[in-house]
Amino acid sequence: MPLSRITLPLFLPATRLDRFAKAQGAGADAVILDLEDAVAEEDKQAARNALADLPARTPDEVPVLVRINATDSPFFTEDAAAMKGLPIDGLILPKAEDAAACAALSRQTGLPVIGLIETARGLRNAEAVAGACVRLAFGSIDYAADLGLAHEREALLHARSELVLASRLANRPAPWDGVTPGIKDETAIETDCRHSVAMGFGGKLIIHPAQIAPARRGFAPSPDELDWATRVTAAAAENAAAIKVDGQMIDAPVVKRAEQILSRAGGTR
Repeated sequence: MPLSRITLPLFLPATRLDRFAKAQGAGADAVILDLEDAVAEEDKQAARNALADLPARTPDEVPVLVRINATDSPFFTEDAAAMKGLPIDGLILPKAEDAAACAALSRQTGLPVIGLIETARGLRNAEAVAGACVRLAFGSIDYAADLGLAHEREALLHARSELVLASRLANRPAPWDGVTPGIKDETAIETDCRHSVAMGFGGKLIIHPAQIAPARRGFAPSPDELDWATRVTAAAAENAAAIKVDGQMIDAPVVKRAEQILSRAGGTR
């Protein structure tokens, strides 16, 4: 699966490669092996070394990404050096703030980089970072802590809007939204995902397999949306001039919205 089509990537600590096969089969679109927050400092070297034993991927397996440590971390240099030649599909750079650093990491490793925006400076530079990366993601909890915000929807509206706008201006796929901390709160994860869709996000970072099913529901269009989108696109295909559906005139932007809904349905099955 191309990185641009990934909706729900699942984190797995790089210290728990015994769960790697299970994570691959959990139903997520990708597995993110984490060398950063999920790994204690004293375990960083062992986790990095363990990645050297990753099995080669087959074409039908989900993509594998690695979240390395940030550029200002004492572990970054060794992390970056260890990534070259691994059977992985890309890297996630936390606290991405500088486009040049993202581009340099990609050149050094030969891998595409996803910029994880987690700081005020990262948000300020989001468009430039997006241009140097294949995609952006939102580290909403770290971002809220950096600015002293509540980790709540209203408080994060501006940041989410800016990330969606930056991705569009850089001609990149819609970004991934941040995590929902409640591992088994299905209502929270589903409604958070519906909020992500409404804000223009194209996916969400997942921290536990139990979140995958409700997240799929949250990103999937409702039956009413699907019915409306199907009728709009059918009407547009039959008549390129004035179109009316449910008593409303349908023009090109509305048809585009219907096509986006149908595309989202295809990506969440």
